[in-house]
Amino acid sequence: MAVKRLLTEFGMGASLRRQDYTGAATRAVKDALWHNSINLAELYGMDKAEMRITVEVGVQDPDAVDCDALAAIFPYGQIEVRPVRGGLDVPRTDGGNPTVIANVAISVALDLKEAAT
Repeated sequence: MAVKRLLTEFGMGASLRRQDYTGAATRAVKDALWHNSINLAELYGMDKAEMRITVEVGVQDPDAVDCDALAAIFPYGQIEVRPVRGGLDVPRTDGGNPTVIANVAISVALDLKEAAT
């Protein structure tokens, strides 16, 4: 198998008051996706379902991220969500929940050997 990463996109999202790590990550994924229209699979003569999409999510509490909710954002492809420690929790001066900032890197790979046959 000759799986090759062909592109990576980045996004950022925030949860201002609810300390919602999944909500911030959702916004970050959409930030990365909604700025692009890349027909990568078609470029190689492959079906979109064959795309291998890895979503790395950086937040201060990776265990609080609902990976299934993030994977559901993608209409096609083989999705793997990997929450890691990163992002930023910004304390609020009013003593409320911190503002949560999530960063994502979305990588798309294809099995190019499969495409060549």
